[in-house]
Amino acid sequence: MKLLILSASTGGGHDMRAFALKDWWMGKGFEAEVFHPLENTFAGYRFGCQLYNLIQKNIPLLHYAYFHFLEYASIHRNPKRIIGSQKYVQKILSFHPDLIVSMHAHLNHGYFELSRLPNFRPKFAVFCGELADGYGFSKHWVNPKNDLFVSPYMEGCVAAQRRGMPIEKTLASGPLLRNSFYHQEEKGDQLKFSEKFGLDPTLPIYLLGTGANGVNQHLPIIEALRKGNFDAQIVALCGKNQKTFETLLKVSQASRMKIIPLGQLDASSMFELLKIADWMLARPGAGLTTEAIVTGCPLIFDLSGGCMPQEKINLNFWKSRQGKVISSSSPREIIKIIQSKEPIPSLKIPVQASPDLLLKALERLASEAHDC
Repeated sequence: MKLLILSASTGGGHDMRAFALKDWWMGKGFEAEVFHPLENTFAGYRFGCQLYNLIQKNIPLLHYAYFHFLEYASIHRNPKRIIGSQKYVQKILSFHPDLIVSMHAHLNHGYFELSRLPNFRPKFAVFCGELADGYGFSKHWVNPKNDLFVSPYMEGCVAAQRRGMPIEKTLASGPLLRNSFYHQEEKGDQLKFSEKFGLDPTLPIYLLGTGANGVNQHLPIIEALRKGNFDAQIVALCGKNQKTFETLLKVSQASRMKIIPLGQLDASSMFELLKIADWMLARPGAGLTTEAIVTGCPLIFDLSGGCMPQEKINLNFWKSRQGKVISSSSPREIIKIIQSKEPIPSLKIPVQASPDLLLKALERLASEAHDC
């Protein structure tokens, strides 16, 4: 059975889930492809994705204007207004999927209608990575015509139901993550993990997180930590941000405090770091927040430059489930948090051995289309 996964490179979470699903699906012996309609059909849409990432990296507060514009403009709800639609239709005709799964809010209406071809109508599902309801949950996630709406936790399903999605078409499946975040009982050797990264298991480990696009405030935070003379180690995730990675390499060579910058990591390494870190500082994006929740890593939310609307709903989830949110908007606040010796809150929601509930639901949909 063939699965076409629709994604977009706005932030890093959509693609992380898209490629994780591809791997899980292909692991069952089926075919799967990831396609980016916004980036691969029209240069204007590709610019919009790049603008999103630029705002996220430099002025997160501007996302309030960007979010409201997209909610009002509804650029991709009417299939007749979608530019480059023939390239998308051609992709469907050439791959001929039994099932299409969207990972992005703006691919669930107009692109759904475009997939309704005269003699071929694949099933259409949505996996929404948002963790809860509230301001920042886009109306575009919900299309009652879709065959299935999936969210990691019940809060996301309730958000969809409030916006018109039939209850019987919603599923709280648990998180969709890369393989290494499952079978956790087999991966418990923290001493081994510390040695792998050249860390001292007797000293605190501060993990500075970033999304796949490399958005971070590592340099000013590390400078503040160095001046504070903390007896600790810093692991700085740089993602695709090669400039930050190279700068931190130079800083680490002249630093008494151990600083380890890392580029893009495989899932196993990310899992291991989250297990050994005393805490992680990261923006409240759905991807990193979910990984912290699954591993139980204590989390300080980085709100440098403000909090984006879609990040607020993840803070809502954390607060409702854990009760306490610790956040920082500047290096000075990080120093105060450490000096206070206040315990950093964690939230652990275990996962099963695989995203089996999701995969079985998608298999049923694909099988219905395949047998027609």
